[in-house]
Amino acid sequence: MVAARPRLGSVKNILITGASSGIGAATAQLLAAQGHRILLGARRTERLAGLVKEIEAEGGRADHQELDVTSLESMRAFAAIAQEKYGRIDVLVNNAGVMPLSLVQDLRVEDWNQMIDVNLRGTLHGVAAVLPVMREQGAGHIINVASVSAYRVDPTAAVYCANKFAVRALSEGLRQESREVRVTVVAPGFVKTELTLQGGDSEVRAATRAASDELGLPASAVAEAIVFAIAQPDGVDVGEVVVRSTVQG
Repeated sequence: MVAARPRLGSVKNILITGASSGIGAATAQLLAAQGHRILLGARRTERLAGLVKEIEAEGGRADHQELDVTSLESMRAFAAIAQEKYGRIDVLVNNAGVMPLSLVQDLRVEDWNQMIDVNLRGTLHGVAAVLPVMREQGAGHIINVASVSAYRVDPTAAVYCANKFAVRALSEGLRQESREVRVTVVAPGFVKTELTLQGGDSEVRAATRAASDELGLPASAVAEAIVFAIAQPDGVDVGEVVVRSTVQG
């Protein structure tokens, strides 16, 4: 349950990828509590349906659609549904991500490709789907969820870091190219989500999960950073927000 929050001056139509859990779900709940219209996208549609019911029970408005960010066609269909339902797209939160960590020497090429497909190509697909719409509208906001791994490289995370460095570079380039469209990178540290539960080397996964349990933020803290960026007045572009717990080094 999300406590009632002050409503923003204008209602925005907001798309969120990777919305079935973690940061995506927490962001959807906070934004819906402020009166915005939310379209949730992910592969786990049963999770999305449950989240929509929770939001509607609290008086918010949300819809959901199955989404595979690795498919440009799926992402474009997601954006088209938002236009059909709401008439415009104000914000895209590019949140979908995976983190199967391992040493490079382990040559887990399938994991590498999955990270490239979801974390980088999925982000690009989101941009490709909404940027023409936002440019035609003369306004819009793209928020790319990266990581503190976009600023540093750690053993077992080289490929993941490479993805997040790329997302940060893409975001900065798009920001410099844009006048009508705002672009924000939100870079969380450890967060207590499902991201550390799947894929990669089992020992690395266990260590990462333990660190997340000890040092991690709640997903709602990252959602607050996303809401902050969205809430800024027209003409104010929050370029980058790094958010982590005070106990994370």
